[in-house]
Formats: sequence, structure tokens, C-alpha cells
Amino acid sequence: MTAKDSNQTKALLATILCHVLWGFSFMASRTALNHGTVFQLLSHRFLAAFLLMNLVLLSRRVRVDLKNKPVGLLLLLGLMEPVVYFIGEQYGILHSSTIFSGVMIAMIPIAATFAAAPFLGEKPTAGQLVFSLLSVGGVIGIGLLSRSSGTLDWIGLISLVIAVAAASAYSLLSRSLSDSFSPFERAWAMLGLGAVIFTGIALFQVQGNFSAYLAPLREPAYLGAILYLAPIASVVCYFFSGYALTYLSVARESVFSNLTTAVSVFAGAVLLKEPFSWLSLVCCALILFGIWGVQRTSPE
Repeated sequence: MTAKDSNQTKALLATILCHVLWGFSFMASRTALNHGTVFQLLSHRFLAAFLLMNLVLLSRRVRVDLKNKPVGLLLLLGLMEPVVYFIGEQYGILHSSTIFSGVMIAMIPIAATFAAAPFLGEKPTAGQLVFSLLSVGGVIGIGLLSRSSGTLDWIGLISLVIAVAAASAYSLLSRSLSDSFSPFERAWAMLGLGAVIFTGIALFQVQGNFSAYLAPLREPAYLGAILYLAPIASVVCYFFSGYALTYLSVARESVFSNLTTAVSVFAGAVLLKEPFSWLSLVCCALILFGIWGVQRTSPE
């Protein structure tokens, strides 16, 4: 096995693990939101994650070197993901139906794949496009099988379009910055920007009342969710995502975002006893088959 093959194998394993862990994060977020607001959760999650990243820096095993590098693009990366993406996603879900928001989020790998052609010169093969659509079809199927709630309005539509654009921009920027910044440096900047902006919004919502801001942390269930979301769903996953985009094309990496949906469905069925039919199993299998096909038909 050549060094290139070895790196790509490690990158595939990293992105698989990343999206599996993100699949379980939905349960943690759902639990936490019973005790705090969206922006309190995002603030506590990313603030704790950023503190952990800086503790790693103190160990001197890794370092952050921004000298003579495109820091502006790095900040843009952090602005797109997690800041703009999470805000767009949350308001999109709030102002649309479950089915529509799920379908829109499933469009991220397709949008990222098409955007990678003009911006990065990564032209997808016909097979990759077909298998990507199969994977998206599986996500749409799961959305149709779920109980739809909410109504769509223009705020929801615009918010979800912004979320899709931000996630696609994240993939393109992370891939293009992989020669300038390490996966750790990219994750460090993303978590830092998320911590600053989400904490600012959360404090604004509670009018600077620190007691109200910290109140959810007194709940054991909320604290347990943060202990998963900060070190695992944020530090580990964003590092693995950045590592994967260093060695994989956008088309190969972004299609794994649909794996998160399949994992969340299985996790909900097994751990939360949510409804799960044979049609749900077929849709999950379609997602996995689509992901496999994108890798199989890659020109790399």
C-alpha cells in the first residue's frame, strides 16, 4: 500500500467515525434542549470544546502557527461552520416541516460536489452523481416515513438554503486550506469562533444574567449531554472531518453526511424505542449503498 493509499484509508475511517459520532449527537442535543435554549446549548458546547483544545495546546504535543498564513480564510471557515450553519439549521427546522428540513439538509453533499468542480477543479464522475442521489433518496425516504411537524414559511426556506450553502462552503474551504493549516488548527479556529459568537448570543438572550446563562448546567442530564457534545461531537469530530478533507475529495467526504441520518435513526430506534419499520431499514441501506458507490466510482 502506497503512502497515498494509506492516507486515504485513514481519512475514510476518520470520516466514517466522525459521522457515526455525529449521528448519536442528536440524542444528546434533544436531551439538553429539555433544560436550556438552543444558544445556551451551543455556547456551553463550543466553549467547553474550545477550552479542551487549548488544554491540548498546553501539552505542547501540537501547536497553532498562524504566521504568514491566510488567517482571513481560516476565520471565514469558522464563520461558515459552525456559526452560520447552526444558526441556519436551527431556524430552518423551527420554521419548516420535518420532511422539508430533512430533505434540504440532505442536499448538502450534492451542493458541495457541484461547487467543488469550479472552485477546486474536482469534477465528479457520472457514477458519483448517481450514487450521491441514491444516498439523498434514502434520506428523503426517512423524512417521508417520519411524522411531519411544522409549516414552511419564507424564513424557514431562506434559513435552510443558508445552512446548505454554509456547509458546502465549509467543505470547500477546509479542503482548500488543508495545505496551509493542519486539521488541529482548522478545528481550533472553528471551535473558537463558535464559542465566542454563540456565547455572545446566549448572554444577549438572558440580558447578561450569568446565573440564568449557567442555570442549565445544574441539571445532570444537560451536563451529561455537554460531556458528549463538547469533547466527542465537537473536538474529535471536527478534527476528524478536517483530517478527512485533507486527503479526500469533497464528493467522497461530503456524501458521508447522510450516514449521520442513518445512525441517528438506528440510535433512536434502539436507545429511545422510536418507531422503526422495514421501510426505514431499506432507506438506511440505500444511504449506505449510495455512500459505497461514491467511493467505488471515485477517479482517485
